Amino acid sequence: MPLLNIHVGSLPIEDPVLKFLIELVIILGAPLLLNKIKVPHLLGLLIAGAAVGPNGLNLLARDSSVVVTGTTGLLYIMFLAGLEIDLGDFKKNKWKSVTFTLYTFVIPFALGFLGGFYLLHFEILTSILFASLFSSHTLIAYPLVSKLGVSKNISVNITVGGTMLTDVLSLLVLAVVVGMTQGDVNSAFWTRLTLSIVAFGLTVLFVFPIIGRWFFKRVDDKISQYIFVLVIIYLAAVLAELAGIEAIIGAFFAGLALNKLIPHSSAMMNRVEFVGNAIFIPFFLISVGMLIDFKVFVKSLDTLAVAAVMVAASIGGKYLAAVATQKTFRLSKDEGTLIFGLSSASAAATLASVMVAYNIIVSETASGEPVRLLSEHVLNGSILLILISCTVSSFVSMSSAQRVAALEKDENASAISSESENILLAVNYEQTVEKLVNLSLLIKAHHGEDSVVALNVINDQKNESSVKNAQKTLQIAVQTGASADVVVKPLTRHDHDLATAISNVIKEQQITDLIIGLQPHKGFTPSFVHNLHNGYLQNNNVNTLVYHASQPVSTIKQHLVLIPAKAQQEAGFFSALLRVWNLAKNSGAMMRFYADASIISILQSVVSKSNIEISLHTITDWSEAENAASHLSGDEGLIVFMAKRGMTSYTNQLSLITDFLNQHIKENNFLLIYPSSQKRLDKKEKRAVSNHDDFVEIGQLIGKMFSR
Repeated sequence: MPLLNIHVGSLPIEDPVLKFLIELVIILGAPLLLNKIKVPHLLGLLIAGAAVGPNGLNLLARDSSVVVTGTTGLLYIMFLAGLEIDLGDFKKNKWKSVTFTLYTFVIPFALGFLGGFYLLHFEILTSILFASLFSSHTLIAYPLVSKLGVSKNISVNITVGGTMLTDVLSLLVLAVVVGMTQGDVNSAFWTRLTLSIVAFGLTVLFVFPIIGRWFFKRVDDKISQYIFVLVIIYLAAVLAELAGIEAIIGAFFAGLALNKLIPHSSAMMNRVEFVGNAIFIPFFLISVGMLIDFKVFVKSLDTLAVAAVMVAASIGGKYLAAVATQKTFRLSKDEGTLIFGLSSASAAATLASVMVAYNIIVSETASGEPVRLLSEHVLNGSILLILISCTVSSFVSMSSAQRVAALEKDENASAISSESENILLAVNYEQTVEKLVNLSLLIKAHHGEDSVVALNVINDQKNESSVKNAQKTLQIAVQTGASADVVVKPLTRHDHDLATAISNVIKEQQITDLIIGLQPHKGFTPSFVHNLHNGYLQNNNVNTLVYHASQPVSTIKQHLVLIPAKAQQEAGFFSALLRVWNLAKNSGAMMRFYADASIISILQSVVSKSNIEISLHTITDWSEAENAASHLSGDEGLIVFMAKRGMTSYTNQLSLITDFLNQHIKENNFLLIYPSSQKRLDKKEKRAVSNHDDFVEIGQLIGKMFSR
């Protein structure tokens, strides 16, 4: 029996093992070879697909296996765009996205219609459909831009939002023109289309998050969670097709639906991006490359003429739309170029529209030849358009994204405090380890050389089971961090006093934040409260966070944040507030602040500089805050700014907070934050903190930190 089912001289190759091997070699080799000559590997995968495909060497057929994995890759690109988009920025820039949609739809459409009607002499309906091909675009370069770390830039945000809208409009034009050709456009057609799209949108955006939150709260298995994500992508794609729109729109909406349930800095996000960028997206690019047939362009001058009009209308129209967007919103030149790079690629929606229209026969010639809605010349021209536009998109996106990333790196370096950010996790309970690591990933502002340290203290050196338990606990911490590409440093200390061991590590590792976990469903025990006040809180130069997690932090819809009066006078207040801001930004949860008028004024001055969802509530008595906290729903969490005895903001009511939490909040997530009481401040910070009435200066001081 032969090891490989290969017949000499028989192409394309049919053996599944060898086919998959060739595809993997292409995916592996393209980046290694092309990065050396500054060519985007996306382009290399397209060229490789053309070379080995049916129109090249015919090594591989574009069969169902290639189509399935390629389709998954396309859906994956759109899903990632919806998943990674900053919803705060998206809401803030929604009208910018709408404006960009008008530019990027109307300008290429107008050029395409003029070219089709006056230069190629198409009929009016054919010219309209021909023009709609250039209005849509595919975010083929989005993985490249995301890898460079500029996916949250305003230009990318505007482009991603505009992509969804313009693709919907283009595909609606296709549906209407096809319906008019077949005589199906009437009031029933419009009613059915409108109702189906509305039903699809409501189902995906409102029902899917409920299902996702329920699933992630109850299923801890990482593989099952990832498979669930794939199910959501394909289910949304199927529902979109049932609604009469393209599957890629469904995938984008699926990303929006899971956006808040998969935090950007989480292990699940890392898994989603890894599998997509390693397998599915490269297979999509190879499958698109297999469509390219260079021979058709030397067979007919008509094909070249049609292709020239298509390239000019598409590339030229997208460039003018990007320039118009840049000028309208006063973006930098590099941001405008990045918009052009991302929006210039024509692939998925264009090809889908061409194939649908090509298969529709509107009449026959006298000799019996079919007259198609779009001719074979347009079909072949679209292949050349895909090649050229994807090449332009890859080069332009890579160069402009690199410049934008370099500029943002410089701005971040000057805007964010230079203070180091080293987090210590006290991990003595196996069931709390993963939750503590996940929290540390969400509250971090820096992702450079700053560290996360996991400490397990063994108080009985002769007990071998304690040593093994410590090793197992620390291994979980390391693996959880590694799954999110974060290095967690494991430490073991032998000491009879837990608090002393932690204090020594804080000094040795220059720790800025200490996170301690409560055992689930136990709450505050007398021994823990004693260790807290007589041990952990004696470290005055760190922020101490006490965390109780009854469910994953990603499934929390909103957090109530209670801040006592005069908290802004504490040395570590701004540092602690930044942790809350990072939690909101990275998790997408809404923050409801309850504080007195002076603190609310500070928060108001910061809100305008940030894009998190926030609501502010002024209170005159601490009992109002406790009353709000006592009515938490199951998917809400509580954050309380605390103070040690002797600090400015300390009150007797804060000393009773542990009893309050044991009685009312035992089944909810909560986080107690004790700000540092000995943080060094520069002169500007000291002046701002000492002058409580100068809220504008305080807002300017911390606004830069919170806007990143």
